[in-house]
Amino acid sequence: MAKGLLIICGGIEATHGIARAREMGLHVVVSDADANAPGLKLADGQIIASTYDPEGTADAAEHYARAIHPIHGVICMGADVPHTVAAVAAKLGLKGVSPETAHLAMDKLAMKQRLAAHDIPIPWFAPLRDAADLQLALLERGRDLVVKPVDSRGGRGVQRMNADRDAAEAFEAAKSQSPTGRVMVEAYLSGPQISTESILLNGTGYTPGFSDRNYEYLDRFAPWFVENGGDLPAQVSPAIRADVEATVTAAAKALGIDNHNYKGDMVVHQGKAHVIEIAARLSGGYFCTREIPLSTGVDFVGATIKLALGEPVTPADLTPAFERPIVQRYVFPPAGKIAALHGLDDARALPGILEVLPSKGPGDIIPSATSSAARAVMLLATGESVAEARANADRALRLIRIEMMRQAA
Repeated sequence: MAKGLLIICGGIEATHGIARAREMGLHVVVSDADANAPGLKLADGQIIASTYDPEGTADAAEHYARAIHPIHGVICMGADVPHTVAAVAAKLGLKGVSPETAHLAMDKLAMKQRLAAHDIPIPWFAPLRDAADLQLALLERGRDLVVKPVDSRGGRGVQRMNADRDAAEAFEAAKSQSPTGRVMVEAYLSGPQISTESILLNGTGYTPGFSDRNYEYLDRFAPWFVENGGDLPAQVSPAIRADVEATVTAAAKALGIDNHNYKGDMVVHQGKAHVIEIAARLSGGYFCTREIPLSTGVDFVGATIKLALGEPVTPADLTPAFERPIVQRYVFPPAGKIAALHGLDDARALPGILEVLPSKGPGDIIPSATSSAARAVMLLATGESVAEARANADRALRLIRIEMMRQAA
């Protein structure tokens, strides 16, 4: 009998990982609240449960394992729900992070407090009770601050306090994105931002995923932080890379992670690596499912699945076999309802274009560009160098046009 794997999240960003699990000969079960989620269609079995409902998902997984097929491992990808993974793992006696580690990885304030206690380099931070607290922080520290929900995801509600940002408006916008209504503030640290994807094996960290984050739209979408993909390999020195890798691994250990994967949002400020956030899950945005294997040859999703199943993973499994430039970019249409997408096939036909993947289609609603939810199309490009891959991506982006429905007069 094939081993059973539960993947929590059936969204489009999880589909490549679900397909990889099927390729490994596993009985793949996918859970999601949306019965029409694309990942459910790829699975051997389906559980209809919210990814943000730990107890409900754990109960449903226990029933599935007892009545339909045993479940030997559980992971999430494309969704920041380590607490749900931890609940399932505890219920079924599977490998995974502890509930405490899952909490620390989701609660940004508790995370920063733990990292500070372990002397991990992080930005200055503080909780905010109300807009008056934020106004006081602005008076004391200046406007180079970031306001964010304590427990949201995907960049929702995260804002930079630029010159004309109102404190009350910023606080309420962040609070509205927090399930618990909690808000925090931290210093904005200038410098290159790096995305990492790592696995900690018996106390040693391995980081095959290492990408420059692309924030070219900071001015266009201000005060919101809207990331527009990234570039691999990152254009940093070997010494900086070593510092980033050591720092993110130290942070993972501080949160209680071992023999598990972790994702870092890092910034190199004044030549020193700092942790913005760290997650105990597989990344969204196709980083782990597409960019890492295309750029390095490392089957990162496969390695994470093996760990969840209790199977051995070796350093060789996480060592890059090559270094190939990969550039990822997104298309952000104006807010409204999509009428049609044009030029996707023309873009796919260009040299150096590896993938053009729409996440939205006709009839879908595009929100204002305040987070990653405003993305409509993702593309991956390559070339002989990162610069050439960027140029290839730009040429393809110029061919893609998203037609929006006209609003009634």
